[in-house]
Amino acid sequence: MKKKFILIATFVGLLMSGCSDSFLDEVAKDKTYADNLYTDLNGFNASKHALLNMVREERGEAILSIEFGMMWKVGTDVAWANSEFSWSRGLNRYTEADLNSTMQFLNGESTDPSAHPGVFLVMYRCINAANMLIDRAENKSVDWGGATPADNEKRKNEVVAHARLIRAWCYRHLAMTFGAVPISEHEITGSSYRDDWEREPVEKVQALMEQDLLFAEKYLPEKADNVTTLSKVVAQHFLTELYLWENRNEDAVAKGKAAVSNPNYKLITARYGVKKNQPGCAFMDQFLDGNILTSEGNTEALWILPNTTLDNTNGRYPNSMRRTWVSEYNKLGIDYKPEYGGRGLGRAAITAWVFSIYEPQDDRFSEYAVRKSYVDKKGNTVVCDMAASKMKSNNNKWASTRKWDWTFPEKNRWNDGYAYCNQTFLRLADTYLLYAEALHKTGDDAEAAKYINKVRTRSHATPITAADVTLDYILDERARELVTEEYRRETLIRTGKLVERTRKYNPIAAGTRDHVPGIQDYQVLLPIPQVIIDANVGKPMEQNPGYK
Repeated sequence: MKKKFILIATFVGLLMSGCSDSFLDEVAKDKTYADNLYTDLNGFNASKHALLNMVREERGEAILSIEFGMMWKVGTDVAWANSEFSWSRGLNRYTEADLNSTMQFLNGESTDPSAHPGVFLVMYRCINAANMLIDRAENKSVDWGGATPADNEKRKNEVVAHARLIRAWCYRHLAMTFGAVPISEHEITGSSYRDDWEREPVEKVQALMEQDLLFAEKYLPEKADNVTTLSKVVAQHFLTELYLWENRNEDAVAKGKAAVSNPNYKLITARYGVKKNQPGCAFMDQFLDGNILTSEGNTEALWILPNTTLDNTNGRYPNSMRRTWVSEYNKLGIDYKPEYGGRGLGRAAITAWVFSIYEPQDDRFSEYAVRKSYVDKKGNTVVCDMAASKMKSNNNKWASTRKWDWTFPEKNRWNDGYAYCNQTFLRLADTYLLYAEALHKTGDDAEAAKYINKVRTRSHATPITAADVTLDYILDERARELVTEEYRRETLIRTGKLVERTRKYNPIAAGTRDHVPGIQDYQVLLPIPQVIIDANVGKPMEQNPGYK
């Protein structure tokens, strides 16, 4: 019963909430609780920053030394799990014995699920934190620090806009991953605790997401002044995607056009920044440490995850992108070196199909973007594998992206297990391709080709014509541009292409390599975690079809 209570409490976010019905008059002034945090603008900003940090954790190591967001990338047409665990085997191969309601990545660490929860609980913990901010912002006694009532209202709305955008981001993950899910719109406290949650239809989740994103679009600034503030273009990006998901294609065109028309953001098309005078390419400049921030010349980044301290000399927030996507090349007799981007573990890898769809001159497939060879301790060149026949577990020779290279030579930190650099979380190129998809779905392939070509010509790929534009072509281009960045599983679910394209382009997930069934239609949705079903004692919660 004790464990069950902990799981329920985690689900409703009780561990992050202040109890609204106090039974003691004394207030502990030396600790931060909801009741003494949400009193002024500084307190609400602290909560806003905590919400932004929850998004950053997606690229951290929640479980087993991998990027938490890897679960939305492997087992698709673009990625596979090079170094498997039991939970990643389920997503990598779609084995029924591993992909089930008790799998670790969904349920969390078995020893302490409240401290290391699975993805379902992580999202609801974030939702409850957002709800707490939204609800408590309506308290008339909050000191917003404005000079006028209008100024106070503006400050309040901007903070709430961040919380509502993050809430929509959470429900996006939940609905695309699990389908129908419970909806919570208000702070959960000790007095409002529930154990009888119901799964609501995806359409209701989408409606709440739309309300939240429209509010965020209205009250976020045209251009963010710093990395602790998001601009309205982020909301417009996710509204474009949401409307595409709902087949509201004219609405998607309208929001996509608004996003790409923002004069404060543009594609990186010329060399800039810390390695401007060294060999390289414009596409990869935007991924280099020292080039990420707007103040450093990055005009393409819409959402940035700041991981460094202000002086940029010490890591503050570790991320696992490099250790997840860079091969464990030291096992080939190769020293970790700054020029190789530092230490990798190769938990995930790009499929052979993705490597095969670039033109030779495409900068996104150049030596600056893809690690294709190493030099070992004896001076021999080790050529990396990129053929489908070499997609085998623990292949340390597999080619890897250089988007997440990071070292700190001055501090001899190229052996660090983690990277500590700032990272771009969302780019304008992604928005361009969403907009092109919306244009295509409304029949304007000429304009769709125009925006696809903006992305392609930046990397010296051959421009296309309107006749080339299809949904599959756009998905191909998203793979070329956004591999390892994009939530590929969710893109393919949204477009109805997950099973088709995974079977076609990923022999491991298709089952053809191991002569097993591979991905099945019902596995488009993942199972509701067993800890959630067991904890919801007040009303039975149905499992997704196909899972026991």
